[in-house]
Amino acid sequence: MEVETVRTMVEILVALVVILTLGFVSAIFFEAYRRRHNHAHVEAPAIFEDPSSLKQVPCPSVFDPAEKYISLIVPAFNEEHRLPGALDETLNYLQQREAKDKSFSYEVVIIDDGSADGTKRVAFEYVRKYNVDNVRVILLGRNHGKGEAIRKGMLHSRGELLLMLDADGATKVNDLEKLESQILSVARKEFNLRDSLASDSTFRVADIPLTAFGSRAHLEEKALATRKWYRNFLMKGFHLVVLLSAGPGIRDTQCGFKMFTRAAARKLFSNIRLRRWCFDVELVFLCKHFGIPMLEISVNWSEIPGSKVNPLSIPNMLWELVLMSVGYRTGMWRIRT
Repeated sequence: MEVETVRTMVEILVALVVILTLGFVSAIFFEAYRRRHNHAHVEAPAIFEDPSSLKQVPCPSVFDPAEKYISLIVPAFNEEHRLPGALDETLNYLQQREAKDKSFSYEVVIIDDGSADGTKRVAFEYVRKYNVDNVRVILLGRNHGKGEAIRKGMLHSRGELLLMLDADGATKVNDLEKLESQILSVARKEFNLRDSLASDSTFRVADIPLTAFGSRAHLEEKALATRKWYRNFLMKGFHLVVLLSAGPGIRDTQCGFKMFTRAAARKLFSNIRLRRWCFDVELVFLCKHFGIPMLEISVNWSEIPGSKVNPLSIPNMLWELVLMSVGYRTGMWRIRT
């Protein structure tokens, strides 16, 4: 039995080495091809559709002044069944908070990432129920990946604070207050250090580049005890590759609950390139490049059936990490300032 276990571990290690090698070579050839044929980073057009008139109208830009206090960005791909529960909880919380605090304003931006089910229909039901100023739907037309969906939502949001959260409702929405309070606390300190001598300055959290990463790291010990050994082995291997790609700083890069100030979102999401699973790791890399403080904050999280991640996703995730590492470290991926 021990011999079989060792043999399996060796086979997995060999597979990881092969994937990393192929990813490295593929990254070089991909970028060489792109440069030779002058292919820019292709933009998926963001389309905002007014459900009342059914007309397509331009989306707002994150580079415009903020019009809301907070934007919640929800990527959705074939989420017809899980989306209603998450939206009901989210909008109930937001409405209760708005009723208590008249200065509080919000928007929920749902990005339909080319769903083939009734996700678009479900999303528009909430637009009609809560009105188009509070709930908006961006249609990407075809599936581009979670990273691209979130990027589009961030670039076309109106909030001072921007929160990404998954459509399955795995993290309780009121945990956003944990991230929010930490960001506000650090932002005020940053503001006082920068502008204590300016008599006409006004504190705006939107202007201070900060990020807060929701984290499940505190749940890791329990998860290790309940998972199969090979899943733990693969998880540790992935964490090692993440460490080599982006460096230390964030223990849980993959939790889908992250908050950004408007200033941080402008820098990060105008540069992000990875479109699927590992865009979170790229965010860590870019935060370090720009010197944007990263706060890691424990959140409540529960497993929700229907996850899109499966063992077959691992090779793609490793390939993305290699592509990112090669792209940035060789200068083939240039960062816009």
